[in-house]
Amino acid sequence: MTMTETSNILLTAPIELAGDWGRMLEGAADQVVERMRHACLDGVRLLSDRQPTRLRVDEHTSGTPAVWLHPDGSSMAWIIVDIGERDWSKLTYQFGHELGHVFANSWQPDAKPATPCQWLEEAMVEAFSLRGLGRLAKDWKENPPFAGDNAFGDAIAAYRENITRGYSALADSQGLTRDAAAWFADHRGEIEMPALNPFARAMSVTILAEYDRAPDCVEALGALNRWSGRTGLPIGDYLGRWEASCVELGASPSLPIHLRDLLRVPQWAK
Repeated sequence: MTMTETSNILLTAPIELAGDWGRMLEGAADQVVERMRHACLDGVRLLSDRQPTRLRVDEHTSGTPAVWLHPDGSSMAWIIVDIGERDWSKLTYQFGHELGHVFANSWQPDAKPATPCQWLEEAMVEAFSLRGLGRLAKDWKENPPFAGDNAFGDAIAAYRENITRGYSALADSQGLTRDAAAWFADHRGEIEMPALNPFARAMSVTILAEYDRAPDCVEALGALNRWSGRTGLPIGDYLGRWEASCVELGASPSLPIHLRDLLRVPQWAK
């Protein structure tokens, strides 16, 4: 399959809903998920050669959001969310984060999270979701999916602001905003713990600012994890492999370069 043929699969792949969605109006959740997909991906070049051909969004009534790494050989990415009935802000936020993992090629069976660099992927896809929420809030206010529901755009914006305010406070208290390289050196043992830990949350607002400053850098997420070892490599190797993967796909390598400079990670020795 050529690059042209794969270019927009993640944006156009059919989405199916599964699980317990309660008493929602038929088609409502579908519309909201589709709106968030476009808010996250419109205008972003999708260059990965590992995009799924279908998406499933599975609503569970308990547990944490996740990408289910199902070993059935299919080309479907399976996203799990856990929301309240018609809690559109929570749905779009959770879906956006997990869609970020799918965008970063973390949806196939071999995509198990691994230290020491999983925290960085978590920070990047959290920022990806927050970026999407900002775009969705504006779109919802101007053109709501449900008639007369323009004002809910403000509720989405407030939901996003509450998250970013908390993360910015974390960044300040940890020292990230003063000296990112010292922050990384001083807290590395805690930072390199898996999942969206407090340090990954703090870093997400720094990455979000870079997404806003240089929108083209978002496309680099599609070049992640295309190498043996994935997030299990030391950060110098991880950023180096990522930069090389960007070059291979023709994606902007500015984000891995920026992060390497920000954290003062030594140049990768190939």
